[in-house]
Amino acid sequence: MSRLHVVSGKGGTGKTTVAAALALALAAEGKRTLLVEVEGRQGIAQLFETEALPYEERRIAVAPGGGGEVYALAIDAERALLDYLQMFYKLGSAGRALKKIGAIDFATTIAPGLRDVLLTGKACEAVRRKDRTGRYAYDHVVMDAPPTGRITRFLNVNDEVAGLARIGPIHNQAQAVMRVLKSPQTAVHFVTLLEEMPVQETVDGIADLRAAQLPVGGVVINMVRPEVLDEADVEVAANGSRAAVARTLSHALDRTGFGGTRHPGLAERLVDPLVAQAREHTERLALERRGRREIADLALPTYELELLGDGVDLAGLYRMARELRKQGVSE
Repeated sequence: MSRLHVVSGKGGTGKTTVAAALALALAAEGKRTLLVEVEGRQGIAQLFETEALPYEERRIAVAPGGGGEVYALAIDAERALLDYLQMFYKLGSAGRALKKIGAIDFATTIAPGLRDVLLTGKACEAVRRKDRTGRYAYDHVVMDAPPTGRITRFLNVNDEVAGLARIGPIHNQAQAVMRVLKSPQTAVHFVTLLEEMPVQETVDGIADLRAAQLPVGGVVINMVRPEVLDEADVEVAANGSRAAVARTLSHALDRTGFGGTRHPGLAERLVDPLVAQAREHTERLALERRGRREIADLALPTYELELLGDGVDLAGLYRMARELRKQGVSE
């Protein structure tokens, strides 16, 4: 069973929101989940309507149904490097001195690979950590990870580091991180919309992960809109004549009391806008169905979350979590 859930997706697909909902879903039934942010945007704090997260693990929510808890951590690369220096080189005070003169910021800025090593390393440390009884500190760790185009390099950076540093603590740490990331403990999930670019990036991202032998989890199709026309209506909208649509509309208005002599000519005025909207709807349906087929071809667990018309507030987040559980995300 996976314990580290890495959530990626093209920008605009709701990646952070889905990661937060997943953390809530996994924390049900008394479980403890840590939700980790690595991009410094404080998106988690905004979603849970709390103050900005510090560099410490803080409880931010109680999961629906069962009293599980969600903790959150915004990983700061500078602080993570200080932890690293203290852990492996006992340079606590020297590390703080380096921070004062700007050396830590300089190192993490000019070496993006180092930053990724620190971020993934901190998340994997949380996965491996145990309490005094020998039980894991967290049942699940959910990482709100970088977007699809960068996810494989982000996760695979420790492999490169282990190859460069053949011996010593850096080599050992990099190998320990990769043992977690390439094990059944880890699952990398992708968030997509039923639109051409997000679906294509999802397909490409999964191919990259598989090539790098990194474990792929599932696909979450987010912001799914309802199909308001049945198959017969879709066929009429796509291929029906204007006259046929006008007759159908006129009869419908008559039944509701808006046709006939009360509103003469109303049906005729509404026909063209309705025909245009219906055709646009059928084109969208065709695109979405094509996207679903491409996602189905990936042969991965797939989950769907409906579009929340009023945006995602805290209540909406819990609603998404319940839906993910209903679809079996924690199994």
